[in-house]
Amino acid sequence: MSDNFSQIVKQQADIVRIVGEYIKLRKTGAQNYTGLCPFHKEKTGSFSVNATHGYFYCFGCHEKGDVFTFIMKLENIPFPEAVRVVAQKAGIPLPKREFSSPEEAREAGLRRQLLDIHEAATQYFEAALKSPEAARAREYLTGRGVTPEPIQKFRIGYAPDDFNHMRNALKQHFSDETLRASGLFKSKEQADGSPGPLYAGFRKRIMFPIANEQGKPIAFTGRALDAQDEKGRDIAKYMNSPEGPIYTKGHVLFNLDKARAEIRTLGFALLVEGQMDCISVYMAGIRNVIATSGTAFTEAQVRLLSRFTPNKQVILNFDPDTAGRTAAEKAGAMLVEEGFDVRIVLLEDGLDPDRFIRERGLAAYTAAVRGSNRYMDYLIERARQEHPARTADAKVKAMNFLLPHIRRIPSPLQRDEFAADAAQKLGIDSAILRQELRQAAMQRVESVRSHSHDPASETERILLRALVLPENDPARLLAVARLAENPGWYDGLPSSAILETLALAPAPENPLDAATDQSSRVLLARALEHPDTEDLATAPRSLAEQVDDALHTLERRHLERRQRELRVLIAEAERRGDDAMLATLLQERMQLDRRLREH
Repeated sequence: MSDNFSQIVKQQADIVRIVGEYIKLRKTGAQNYTGLCPFHKEKTGSFSVNATHGYFYCFGCHEKGDVFTFIMKLENIPFPEAVRVVAQKAGIPLPKREFSSPEEAREAGLRRQLLDIHEAATQYFEAALKSPEAARAREYLTGRGVTPEPIQKFRIGYAPDDFNHMRNALKQHFSDETLRASGLFKSKEQADGSPGPLYAGFRKRIMFPIANEQGKPIAFTGRALDAQDEKGRDIAKYMNSPEGPIYTKGHVLFNLDKARAEIRTLGFALLVEGQMDCISVYMAGIRNVIATSGTAFTEAQVRLLSRFTPNKQVILNFDPDTAGRTAAEKAGAMLVEEGFDVRIVLLEDGLDPDRFIRERGLAAYTAAVRGSNRYMDYLIERARQEHPARTADAKVKAMNFLLPHIRRIPSPLQRDEFAADAAQKLGIDSAILRQELRQAAMQRVESVRSHSHDPASETERILLRALVLPENDPARLLAVARLAENPGWYDGLPSSAILETLALAPAPENPLDAATDQSSRVLLARALEHPDTEDLATAPRSLAEQVDDALHTLERRHLERRQRELRVLIAEAERRGDDAMLATLLQERMQLDRRLREH
């Protein structure tokens, strides 16, 4: 992006309006505005914005800069991207982008078209919700306490029970390629192998748009009105858009576009489990609420949350059932490992946030949020509930429940404090047991991916189970072929040694004999002990299909690792002024980004 264009944007952009989207400003002079600094904690506003000269300055922490600096620091993005963001906020058209190849230009054009078609689909669903056919949908929303205000705010809509109407409406404005790539339509393969006519994928469902950070719709969640179809077959309660060029479900947090400013203002985020919970909490007046959407909490979402929570404080309020508790513990573990201060909300009578607010009111819910428990206290209480007996065996089991959580705490001091607190509350009086607990807390001997709470460990177990099958088994053949060709995919995994051994040679009669050390033997034994419940949930999918998914996961992790390495190498090449190396690295990054989009 040229210097001339950035200067034009800087001159035309209203720094007060743009900064005001992130923090509350009040006028304190002819051209001066003041607010609470977003870069450090403070109770008295020392952050000043000068409208005439277009700069900001904090008298507390001494951060300063122009509108681009502000966006770069808050959004954690480089200068060129900050210029684009400010230009879009100011309504300044971006200059025509130059592409290095026709393929890159086509991909960029398709992404623009996909954003446009999702906006068009959102408008289509909004209009359909007002139709006579959508009477049941409106009744359902009214019964859930969803009034016209949140319907409009969250752009809730309805997908008619029609296979062709939406397709016919949109094909007047979008190409067949865009329709197929959008994920809004499906088609059946014809006898000659070619794709058949498109038909609507979402039908007879209440539609919730999923927006990106800029508030643009990029996907949908559809809530079914019926439990079964006309033939008596079960219908999935919720249906989500498939992943595509503009949507990766594990990279998006529902309502982040609306909540981001309030998260910065209040200094923490409230994370709930579903879209209806999020909408209810938001419309009740708590604006810093976000939600996971049809997927488990991921590392990408942790990184995304880090960008918008400078104080790294998160309150979790997931459903109180077993699945909700498990999800909360997985999310909490990942957040703690990244240095977040995590708290847990436990609502009375096992209610979810949506129902709690409707039955008990906002004041009661706000009190519950304010009274949230420290994550570590919650875990200790969970250990006591799971193993309530006061016997030595129960205490050891409770301790073993906590050990993996203790290992994930990055601060040695906090690990030791947690270990000491847990030992005291569990009634572990033996000096030997207490010392073991502290030693385990200080020695984070297991990597993140070896822990059973990490979804990636299931990827390893699937591959290990396949690699000990007979040599001609399709699942084993697939795993061996891909792993032998791409050893870098499993490099760094806890199971890398045993994966390499089994991929290069047939498993012995006793598979455990292939393990060269105790750690690998334990990993393999656990993998072969029994399929995880996640496997059972995917039945009747074959092991070969699961292996294919697992290999895709490994490949994506490998690409993402290289992507992080390239950022460092590119920065170093820029610092040294090595234009030749920079060009090579940028070319590799472009190819890598394309491959990741295709995943």
